[in-house]
Amino acid sequence: MAANVNATRMELLRLRKRVALASRGHRLLSDKRDEISRQLVQIAKLIQPLRKTVEQKLLETCRRFMLARASMEPEDNKSSLEIPTKKFSLAVKFSTIMNVTVPQLTKEMEGQIICYGFATTSGELDVALLSLEQAFDSLIELAEKEKQAYLLATELQMTRRRVNVLEHIVIPELKQSIRYIFDKLAEAERDNISRLMKITDIIRG
Repeated sequence: MAANVNATRMELLRLRKRVALASRGHRLLSDKRDEISRQLVQIAKLIQPLRKTVEQKLLETCRRFMLARASMEPEDNKSSLEIPTKKFSLAVKFSTIMNVTVPQLTKEMEGQIICYGFATTSGELDVALLSLEQAFDSLIELAEKEKQAYLLATELQMTRRRVNVLEHIVIPELKQSIRYIFDKLAEAERDNISRLMKITDIIRG
């Protein structure tokens, strides 16, 4: 790069401004990288216990459904769940973490999850459905945190790449060009002084 630049004072001033701008950008991106890393660590600490809670609740729900199926006639089990009365919807809002847009999930539920009579059904089915309903909150929170972690991790990777490009390529090349121009100008200055000295000697002689 240095060999392709014009060795002029104007170019030297321009490159120095670019170095100052690149250094400032590098500092800001480094701060952003560090903050995103901190946010990711905090979210990761929440995800692990949340995932364990969700797995336990879903495992318990599956166990209850299996017990209910074993204690009921197949046709009663099928007919009891054919007409659901519980309506479920998911509201998505967005917020920003270090200029990264992340989702915030909120469930909206209407009606009762138990949608059948009690004459031909097992109590285990009641417990299974209530257990499933309780698992929704943790499941939605887990989905929200994992999506946030994914988006922040993607942004962190991009930010690290930009920091590395500035630190190892852009800034060193600019500084190399500055040194090249400075050396060329110093060499031209020395040549001018030598010529002036020779002209002075000729005039005096």
